[in-house]
Amino acid sequence: MTDTIPARLAALKSTPTPELKSQWRDLFDSEPPPFNRRYLESRLAYRIQELAYGGLKPETVRRLERLGEELDGGDRKKSRIRADAMPITGTRLMREWQGVEHVVTVLSDGFEWQGRPYKSLSAIARAITGTRWNGLVFFGLKRQGGRA
Repeated sequence: MTDTIPARLAALKSTPTPELKSQWRDLFDSEPPPFNRRYLESRLAYRIQELAYGGLKPETVRRLERLGEELDGGDRKKSRIRADAMPITGTRLMREWQGVEHVVTVLSDGFEWQGRPYKSLSAIARAITGTRWNGLVFFGLKRQGGRA
């Protein structure tokens, strides 16, 4: 008997997006998230392998949870923030506003704009525009009224 898992994984790259969403519903028993195609492919690939070969060992899950607690200090508010909602440390965000290009660097504990630290992108967007903005929307990381 041949292993069909590698073939299923390879087929994800050429599968139409509506079919990926259908597979998501079958494999996760939920509606697919409104993320990009690459995200759907990677999560489906993981899920296919997880169902075929088994998931993480319980001790691995416990270790990951411990590491997560060390990262967020046990702060439940921080742990509810989606890991994929924010760009990784070192990422440079660029936005042109009224003919001026603004560059923000993502830090481990906030952001830097024009050499000054900020706790949020919204504070930077407010400093740039003079009005209140959702920082994720202003820098194109999230659509207004939805996710990116």
